[in-house]
Amino acid sequence: MKAALAALALLIATPAVAQPAVAPNIARSVADPARPPLDVFRDDRRKPAETLAFAGVRDGMKVAELIPGNGYYTRILSKAVGPTGKVYTVPFGEPRSPLSAALAKDPAYSNIQLAAGAAGSIAVPEPVDMVWTVQNYHDVRQLAGPVNKAVFAALKPGGVYLIVDHSAKTGAGDETVALHRIDEAVVKQQVLAAGFVLEAEGEFLRNPADPRTVQIMDRSLNRATDQFVLRFRKPEAAR
Repeated sequence: MKAALAALALLIATPAVAQPAVAPNIARSVADPARPPLDVFRDDRRKPAETLAFAGVRDGMKVAELIPGNGYYTRILSKAVGPTGKVYTVPFGEPRSPLSAALAKDPAYSNIQLAAGAAGSIAVPEPVDMVWTVQNYHDVRQLAGPVNKAVFAALKPGGVYLIVDHSAKTGAGDETVALHRIDEAVVKQQVLAAGFVLEAEGEFLRNPADPRTVQIMDRSLNRATDQFVLRFRKPEAAR
């Protein structure tokens, strides 16, 4: 009896962190038949449904996506926020910027709009509910101050800042730039310094087999890097 009571007390004292259920808007976005086959092939590693559910993407949201690359998440976000929502892509002049421009003209994704932006400015025409950047924060690490300040300004009070990136070893310095990785602790420090609150951390993209010391495209990884998922929030009282 005492053992049972002790076990119950342990459960109460240590609440489980549950992954949110996948809502219908997210399920339909991942099942979108217009998605490129290569994107669909990568779903098992990137776990888009879990990522959107963790972020809390809902119908009607206004989302700014930083450095969208080939549009893997742009298409999914477009369908997840639906016709009353909006996805503003902010490529920051990355080499794949023309892909963002082309996607913004695709009638199948009519709620996508290309937005101008340099490191210190995110030129969205309205405050957004969420700023989203996946596997790219390491590329702006040296400009973290102005970037995070611009994200803070672009968000509505209470808005979400979702960051996913490839993990570097704890304490790793700038030598990880060539590996396309970043120390999770550095990201937290930089974003918290901009005024955000760290609300939740996702573990569903972790891979303990990744040594975190090799380049992310190394064949030994087969693209299955260890990744951290961080959900920050702009305080409701902030303007």
